[in-house]
Amino acid sequence: MYDCIVIGAGIAGAVAARKLAEEKGKRVLVLERRDHIGGNCYDERDEHGILIHNYGPHIFHTGMEDVFTYLSRFTDWYLFGHEVVAKVGDGLIPVPFNLNTLEMVYGEKAGPLAAKLKKTYGEGSRVPIMKLRESEDPDIREIAQYVYENIFLQYTMKQWGQKPEEISPEVTGRVPVLISHDNRYFQDQYQGVPKDGFTAMFERILDHEGITVRCGVDCKEVLSIREDGVSFEGQPFDGDVIYTGALDELFDCRFGRLPYRSLEFQFEHYDTDSWQGHSVVNYTVSEDFTRITEFKFLTGQQDADGTTIVKEYPFAYTGAEGEIPYYAILNEENRALYEKYRGLTGRLERFHLLGRLAEYRYYNIDAMVKKAFELTEQM
Repeated sequence: MYDCIVIGAGIAGAVAARKLAEEKGKRVLVLERRDHIGGNCYDERDEHGILIHNYGPHIFHTGMEDVFTYLSRFTDWYLFGHEVVAKVGDGLIPVPFNLNTLEMVYGEKAGPLAAKLKKTYGEGSRVPIMKLRESEDPDIREIAQYVYENIFLQYTMKQWGQKPEEISPEVTGRVPVLISHDNRYFQDQYQGVPKDGFTAMFERILDHEGITVRCGVDCKEVLSIREDGVSFEGQPFDGDVIYTGALDELFDCRFGRLPYRSLEFQFEHYDTDSWQGHSVVNYTVSEDFTRITEFKFLTGQQDADGTTIVKEYPFAYTGAEGEIPYYAILNEENRALYEKYRGLTGRLERFHLLGRLAEYRYYNIDAMVKKAFELTEQM
């Protein structure tokens, strides 16, 4: 009945399924363990009518014209320059730390310091905080120490359960010091969220006569993987399989569980137009949670009264029921463990790994779409 089976209806699986059905004429079955499509981008209106992101805030941002054009087939956009502030003491300062933040913190001293940063690193550059701390210039090291202590250290330890020195540069480099007056969290050309929500966009992506979607189905209930091939519902399957889930869990964690960080979300509703005045406030020094998102500032929604916020509490993923693996903990030991699991699929020529969980790495939405493009073009 099917030429391809895609496991997972998140952005990777949905785009791959659409490309295969539309451009390759394939009959595609999408299996999704949750009772909804959209993966962690899933959004819906809560009981108060506020459009919320159930698995934490997601902002689409990209400089890839082909990715933006492709997704724009399935949605209009609420475009904006996403800005984040951090709660430090009694004030709010822009993050990433930039030249505007510098002026707020250092006042009259900011001018010479800004000139020194521009001369050393170049205007518009993004400098990882760990690199800034290595500077031989005492003024730059002073700035680096402020950022490290007030923006980076406690937030990083809460988010990852580790000290910054123990975390992969691939991770620490995502929160740099920005040598410009640009307050945006991202510098990509296109930034925003789907105008009708992420879920509506996913519904349109998967709405194709060549695609069948089954939600509430764990792939291990219908799919078995052996060294010599794949079986589907008890019969040999010789088509392509794209797997986007956690690779260790596919093999029952036989070599041990791959470490991830997970998140607990606490949603709260208030009968006021605004609770914090910003879409996202990071709590970089105080509190047990890492950030608070106020959704109406993120989505531009104006057709509901009151406001809903969510607080995020990171913790170590254990695989317990209800927990979700969000962020791979990248280091040599964990990568080596991942490679052992990847090796179990090595002999299966038509078994493909795609996505954050399947590849045990971090991808933004646009990079994930691009990877889906590249994979399906080769199939």
